Amino acid sequence: MKKLQNIRNLSLPDLEEYFLDMGEKKFRAKQVYEWLWQKHAMSFADMTNLSKDLRQKLGESFSFPSLTVDATQYSTDGTIKSRFRTHDGHFVEGVLIPTTSRFTACISSQIGCSLSCKFCATGYMERKRNLEFDEIYDEAVLINQQCERVHEKKISNIVFMGMGEPLLNYKNLIKAVEKITSPDGLAMSPRRITVSTAGVAKGIRQLGDNKVKFKLALSLHAANDAKRHEIMPINDTNNIKSLVDALNYFYKQTGNEITFEYILFKDFNDSLQDADDLIKIYRQVPADLINIIEYNPIDKARFKKPDEEKVQSFMQYLEKHRVNVRLRKSRGKDIDAACGQLANKD
Repeated sequence: MKKLQNIRNLSLPDLEEYFLDMGEKKFRAKQVYEWLWQKHAMSFADMTNLSKDLRQKLGESFSFPSLTVDATQYSTDGTIKSRFRTHDGHFVEGVLIPTTSRFTACISSQIGCSLSCKFCATGYMERKRNLEFDEIYDEAVLINQQCERVHEKKISNIVFMGMGEPLLNYKNLIKAVEKITSPDGLAMSPRRITVSTAGVAKGIRQLGDNKVKFKLALSLHAANDAKRHEIMPINDTNNIKSLVDALNYFYKQTGNEITFEYILFKDFNDSLQDADDLIKIYRQVPADLINIIEYNPIDKARFKKPDEEKVQSFMQYLEKHRVNVRLRKSRGKDIDAACGQLANKD
């Protein structure tokens, strides 16, 4: 059986050509294109201003793979985790994080992950495949619809901090962001989007060359190569110096905001010496902020969360040295929706 082309891989001119070849009016292409991106149809049956006959012809000519919500969990703190099902039966998770001032969608870029970070539940999963750009777009759309239902507001921010490494799915990431920010799509400002990377120096430089407009966050989590190598195997090929150089290149090309993410692990990276090492890296890059993140223990990892006193001591030391630092409290821990917990659990 012939494999049908995904209709969302077609541009508006492609669709116009298709309808003209069918002997249909050109404006039909615009109608379909709006259904695909602005009206967020998830099947040809949703395209209600087209005749049944035309919808049937579209279904015979093209495939329309889309995500569906497979399961939803609600945290006591208002966080909502969704497990999405892909057309080929895989699962991927996304999270809606509401606060008093913003509604953030945390979305995934891959099914599983290949980086094997020792503290992250996703890192213990096999990477099945990259998400396609339209699947990433569907995540944003479905979480936005959820936000509108529950809070009567649209999502205000998107963070690529879900499952997978966005820069190892570069083309789909860029194309998804284009659709999310396009007036034909979700029309979101790129300044409200943050892409988080575990540290792919080549990809960071490529973002600079592409003059992207979104923000960048580096998941650092250890401030010297020996410790970072122990918890993040990617450091073998992307050491801290290479990342510092890449971040400086990115900033020179774009001027975009850069954030460091740093999870505190008890008796591993939470000493004042570790804080000193972190300050040195912070001074080498025009970083806007260091986010100190509470660790969320997972079954497979040996790490523990430091006590409050240790966290405060670490924070105060950074502040004393004029570092712009913020403590990011974990949300959705009770439903395994917090940082590092996404693992497609029931």
